[in-house]
Amino acid sequence: MASLREIKGRIGSTKKMSQITSAMHMVSNSKLRRAEENTKRFQPYMDKIQDAVQAIASGDNTSSHPMLRERPVKRTGYVIITSDSGLAGPYNANIMKEITRLISERHNDNPESYDLFVIGRMGYEFLENQGYSITNHRIGLEDQPDFSSVKEIAQQSVAQFANEDVDELYIIYNKFINVLEQKVNTRQLLPLSESAVTANETQASNLSTYEFEPDKESILETILPQYAESLVYGALLDAKASEHAARMTAMKAATDNAKELVDDLSLQYNRARQAAITQEITEIVGGASALE
Repeated sequence: MASLREIKGRIGSTKKMSQITSAMHMVSNSKLRRAEENTKRFQPYMDKIQDAVQAIASGDNTSSHPMLRERPVKRTGYVIITSDSGLAGPYNANIMKEITRLISERHNDNPESYDLFVIGRMGYEFLENQGYSITNHRIGLEDQPDFSSVKEIAQQSVAQFANEDVDELYIIYNKFINVLEQKVNTRQLLPLSESAVTANETQASNLSTYEFEPDKESILETILPQYAESLVYGALLDAKASEHAARMTAMKAATDNAKELVDDLSLQYNRARQAAITQEITEIVGGASALE
């Protein structure tokens, strides 16, 4: 049985850990609110650029832009969004499980058939340690990132498709459902499917009556790469909200567990202390009886 000093030491260290996890919970809660605000502020831009893409693509079925054309798949690109730090429950583990499953099932672990664009230190270090070939990576993102933070990797991944270095491009991230639920989402970025650019047929029909200068094909050359890059950034904002929510939930659970452990240790300490006092009283009584 542990001594009173050992139990008291564990109680003290557990209380300190509880204070840390409680503080981290509050910090993550604050960051989550800001991340949700960033996502809401970005949504109007996404809606407008999607409207523009719908208007052009729905009114021009003869477009030869490579981002709208499917081709035989020889090489696949994956944009993977993870966090730069841990203590977020299964947030990163679920992403790593999904990408390793896809590589194993779809590519037979053949590095020549896929490219990995990794955002986040946890994903980059894991995949690098496992021996996966990483085309590009970005670490050290801010908790509230702007587009310049991922501009390079977004542009490179889109350029890889435009240059036919990859024949399809997917993004894998944790989609924010609510504070208690984040779901791994694998979304095809390129080629842009017909359903993705003409999801609202009525609205697209109204917008397709606009006149475009100089011509639709020239506009597509500019707007489609921006649209694909905005999808990456939108997914990053969603993933950041999921990260803060996952960390907040994990820290809340850790704080509750620490408090329960302190209660159990306090009970154990009191029992051990009572046993020690009883033992001392018994020894005193036994000594007094021996002197009579």
